[in-house]
Amino acid sequence: MIRRQIPNLITLCNLLCGVIASYVAVTGQVRMAALFICLGILFDFFDGLAARLLGVSSPMGKELDSLADVVTSGVAPAMIMLRLLADNAPDPRVAAVAFLIPLFSAYRLAKFNLDTRQSHSFLGLPVPSQALVWVGIAASGHWLPDSWPMVAAFVVLSLVLDVLMVSELSLFSLKFNFRDLSWRSNSVQYLFLVGCALIIALLRDWIAVSFIIIWYIILSAITRRRHAQ
Repeated sequence: MIRRQIPNLITLCNLLCGVIASYVAVTGQVRMAALFICLGILFDFFDGLAARLLGVSSPMGKELDSLADVVTSGVAPAMIMLRLLADNAPDPRVAAVAFLIPLFSAYRLAKFNLDTRQSHSFLGLPVPSQALVWVGIAASGHWLPDSWPMVAAFVVLSLVLDVLMVSELSLFSLKFNFRDLSWRSNSVQYLFLVGCALIIALLRDWIAVSFIIIWYIILSAITRRRHAQ
């Protein structure tokens, strides 16, 4: 039935966006690459939603989704970082660290597919969240690794995100308890939204996307006992 293939077609749109993002990143169009990654992540959200609404979830769809995410949220961000470091770093050889991103992303996705503990919260940083950090940096265009301190910051950030993807750090779910919207039932989610609003108001730039993901990680670490229960 055609209906059963609708979520898979949306997933393939995610994959197509990842392929295009990787290509344009290599050619130096990192801002365009960032936009295609965002579009791919949007498709990634809607393929699961479509599968649930149509009642056609399948093991094949789950595997296809992971394969698409490896490209869109693993390879494409790596190409962005590779290009930024190769073009601006005092020593372009340091750009090789970018190749670790798709490796850790693939491992994270394989681990997630086999882990039955992640129904209400995440264990380890989701691959699309890691990708959004590089999207914010690339789309902003103001944070170039043109000096050794900035290069070191890029390398450390990349390695930290890689490790977080395969870590056991519990990160809270962004879903609200709509049956009870009180502060007590959704305090972590409300704190996250307040922090996001402040970040956007202060920065007013694409780099806010990167800081929102960092805020998500920090808040999860602070409140991990509460949302892990």
